[in-house]
Amino acid sequence: MSYIESSVAGQVLEIRVNRPEKLNALSPEMYGDLALALGRLDRDPELRVGLVYAEGKHFSAGVELDKWAPLFAKGSFPVPEGGIDPFALSGPRCSKPVVMAAQGYCYTWGVEFMLTTDVRVAAEDTRFAMLEVKRGIYPCGGATLRLPQQMGWSNAQRYLLTGDAWSAEEAYRTGLVQQVVKPGEQLAAAREMARRLAAAAPLGVRAILKSSRIALHEGEHAAAARVFEDMGAVMHSEDAHEGVQSFLERRDAVFKGR
Repeated sequence: MSYIESSVAGQVLEIRVNRPEKLNALSPEMYGDLALALGRLDRDPELRVGLVYAEGKHFSAGVELDKWAPLFAKGSFPVPEGGIDPFALSGPRCSKPVVMAAQGYCYTWGVEFMLTTDVRVAAEDTRFAMLEVKRGIYPCGGATLRLPQQMGWSNAQRYLLTGDAWSAEEAYRTGLVQQVVKPGEQLAAAREMARRLAAAAPLGVRAILKSSRIALHEGEHAAAARVFEDMGAVMHSEDAHEGVQSFLERRDAVFKGR
């Protein structure tokens, strides 16, 4: 039985974590299924945005540590063929934006996956935590790379080094989440955000992600050198023509992703 379920809503691939009876604890099999869902999102030309959310009171209480410990000891995660690493530690990243909705506990892998997404919505009751130092290990899903980068060095070390939890308000203050809503409203808010992203020009959206990631990982000069090289391909697209026509005709553009 898979606890990672995918469904299509318009041009959004909704990916549901559905193991609430275990507080959505992540198993290696769930990791593989999540990787396959991200691979599907990346390859399918009809899909423009991903939305990841979880059933129940909590996004996740963490991983099934007894099942993951042997994999941690080996130093590798089993990314299936056709999948994309949900922690973005190996192989290519998903070229399309991913929105995430969180509530209740969002611990360990929930935080590390969140750090790879692009827009995040949290319920007011969300509690984030990296608990590894309380279990005798340390985070190996990307938190040491990305939490200081996205939250600020000392803010991140405050939580990484203690295992203490932080609130949705603190996550919003430090830029980890972009919207905080009442409990129960996080999925609707994330769906609306995903819908808005899907309505934007897909080639432009993907080019923005690509350029931003080059700047982040290779520096501003590397990104600047690619801007007009990549802009040429976008400007020759049908969507660019539609964008100009919609401007001239004073109407909303209808983009086709080509």
